[in-house]
Amino acid sequence: MAFAIKAEVRNARAKVFRFVAQKTMYGGKRIAKGDTIFVFASENERGQGLIARGAVTSAGAAAKKRGLARQTPRVSITVKRTALAKDRLGRSELKPFTKWNDGGPETELNFKFYRQATNKIVGISDVAAAFLNGFF
Repeated sequence: MAFAIKAEVRNARAKVFRFVAQKTMYGGKRIAKGDTIFVFASENERGQGLIARGAVTSAGAAAKKRGLARQTPRVSITVKRTALAKDRLGRSELKPFTKWNDGGPETELNFKFYRQATNKIVGISDVAAAFLNGFF
């Protein structure tokens, strides 16, 4: 399974990314060392969408906060960049894909990242991973 993360990225050309205590959804909590991940610089923090593909070099669950009954699982990961995106793919490119059950990779990404616009790590299908690989 491949993964994607939408998060604040301060240096889009970094060779290594470190993401601490990131929210997970849609299977994102299963991320592990060796997995492929696609990195989206969050438009919520002035990012531009898809910027890189990488390999997870470490992953671990973040401790839960005391006193909260219901918490979204969070993980901390380190990613070694393996490629920089050559074409743009962000919120504006994915926004038209809103037929949630059409099975398209663009729709899957729009649903998982932008229907609820919080930053997060998500599991993605093989079809979505193949689609994203076309941007490198």
